[in-house]
Amino acid sequence: MSDFLIRRGNLRETSWTDVIPAPLAEGAARLRVDAFALTSNNVTYAAFGEAMGYWNFFPAADPSWGRVPVWGFATVIESRAAGVEPGTRLYGYLPISEVFDVTPARISAAGFLDGAAHRQGLAAIYNTYIRNDADPSYDPAFEAQQMLFRPLFTTGWMIDDCLMESGAAIPETVVVSSASSKTALALAHCLKQRGTVEAVALTSDANREWVEATGLYARTIPYEDVDQLHARGLAAYVDFVGRPALTADVHHALKDRLVRSLVIGVTDWEASRKPVEAPGPAPEFFFVPTYAAERAKALGADELNARTARALSGFYAASAKYVTPVEARGPSAIEAAWTRTLDAAIAPDTGLILGF
Repeated sequence: MSDFLIRRGNLRETSWTDVIPAPLAEGAARLRVDAFALTSNNVTYAAFGEAMGYWNFFPAADPSWGRVPVWGFATVIESRAAGVEPGTRLYGYLPISEVFDVTPARISAAGFLDGAAHRQGLAAIYNTYIRNDADPSYDPAFEAQQMLFRPLFTTGWMIDDCLMESGAAIPETVVVSSASSKTALALAHCLKQRGTVEAVALTSDANREWVEATGLYARTIPYEDVDQLHARGLAAYVDFVGRPALTADVHHALKDRLVRSLVIGVTDWEASRKPVEAPGPAPEFFFVPTYAAERAKALGADELNARTARALSGFYAASAKYVTPVEARGPSAIEAAWTRTLDAAIAPDTGLILGF
């Protein structure tokens, strides 16, 4: 089988390795990767791989290399786990590998968790594999949208919920950097559904026209004009760029109107992440699994899942207005897609769906 490896100390250095799978262990299942999405979110996983443990989900034999996680569909091709049958198709967290092994635990009609030793202590949201035939939000007509947006929409929904429902000062204006990114679009969609919040886009001048055309933002401001930023009422900043210098500029522009500053991702992953002194609230790193666990405890897991499922089902169709899936297969296509994603060279209206 082929594994796509990334040098942990240099995300531009990649390699393919051929591995002969060992005999399947008792209680394990072997999955074939069918298709997956590649977005700037996966670059964030790699950039924060050391600090947040993303490299730990699919460890490489040589620890100087890593297997970056992606979201997509896989099919069980061999099983020695009771209740997990070959031919079962699943959605979940995958490596960029032709096949990989899991140790199913908590097996139910809905799916299972990977109970492998190396995944103990890692967030359950990333360890869950959902059966297509038992997933209420699965629609075969929107498989590409599910791969592209399900995890990203969940992040956007959680950010919206955190800002608007957590009991802290509620902003009337939410400023969103990297506004053309897919998670930003999901957040803007959720904010617009409320009808009471003004979402303001920060984006490159090249993407400005496209961002405006989505209709999701009340205003669109190029990065070079961030000093002209202003807010209606209290404001929050949601940062997908991960550039402290930009964060400082936003804080200076919004002054005492700024009540929250959330760091989500690093689309500008090569920029210096050395903190820059700025007025206002300290930037908070928003980690979805932690927040989701807190909300599940407060609302009940079933209620939280019901809320996100309702919102998600409506977004798949809406997302087709903004993003067109583009499919490519094979190692060369995957390697080229990774490089283009690192370079932020994927057009905002394009969603990459890849496979072997």
